[in-house]
Amino acid sequence: MKTRTLGKELIVSEIGLGCMGLSMSFPPFPSKEEAVTFLSEAYQKGVTFFDTAEIYGPFNNEEIVGEALKSFRDKVIIATKFGFKYDGNKVVGLDSSETNIRRAIEGSLKRLQTDYIDLYYQHRVDPNTPIEEVAKVVKQLMTEGKVRYWGLSEASPKTIRKAHAVCPVTALQSEYSMFWRDPEKEIIPTLEELGIGFVPFSPLGKGFLTGTVKPGQIFGEGDFRNTIPRFNTPEYVEKNMKLVEYVKELAATKQSSPAAIAIAWILAQKPWFVPIPGTKKISRLEENLSAAEIKFSEAELAEIKKHLDAIEIVGHRYSEASEKQIDK
Repeated sequence: MKTRTLGKELIVSEIGLGCMGLSMSFPPFPSKEEAVTFLSEAYQKGVTFFDTAEIYGPFNNEEIVGEALKSFRDKVIIATKFGFKYDGNKVVGLDSSETNIRRAIEGSLKRLQTDYIDLYYQHRVDPNTPIEEVAKVVKQLMTEGKVRYWGLSEASPKTIRKAHAVCPVTALQSEYSMFWRDPEKEIIPTLEELGIGFVPFSPLGKGFLTGTVKPGQIFGEGDFRNTIPRFNTPEYVEKNMKLVEYVKELAATKQSSPAAIAIAWILAQKPWFVPIPGTKKISRLEENLSAAEIKFSEAELAEIKKHLDAIEIVGHRYSEASEKQIDK
């Protein structure tokens, strides 16, 4: 697989792997042994960029990633995240205080069976801790050799600029896809100006762009899409199906699949975009990775943009509670 560069020097596979679904949000989950085998196979197929977080589980996702990647640790880039506080295994709020960051980093290092984190993200911006203070703490962790690069997730342009001024940010991770293009307004121009890489999560629109979601569909118990207006409101799903039909048309013209088209479209936007689609199946992984072989001409991209601009997307992408955690 080809590589891309995040920030000034962090080299990763051009398509990464979001590991959350191995233990959170998208049941049923594989056994730890199955998940470890899956991640090992992903590496064999060229993936070198793996995304996890302490909140995934919480905690057990990092254990899976650490176990799977330990034998070739120096060949991969591991990204994980901090920023939540817990009561046991229950999340009780945001916390990016120095005390909590240092608690988080030690736990992540242990679970990941490593002595350094390649890319350490603040998972969500903590309104009670100035981002400048967070940046100072992470800068110290870099000095200590525990963190190589750092990033932000779902941060606003204002926060990105403040953080970058204290300790250069290598990457921003935020949702971006044909289903959610809001970052095009202010986020992407800010990143381009500052030389910060972009790591889009949910590049398949939480499965919507694959064409497998139908109006009125009931997801399994524990599937977090049951809490999202775009998925739990049939009339929203019905209206948004116009986008899915268009992606299917594109797939037919390229003799590919909707999933591969959605990821290829992201890759075509900027050379410093690195999507991290998540899956638990090798067949789906192979389908996602095939996106790297799809090319769009400038004329095709302009035509796609015209079509996307004409399709109205309805419904919030998160529950009301989760929307409140997004930095504005």
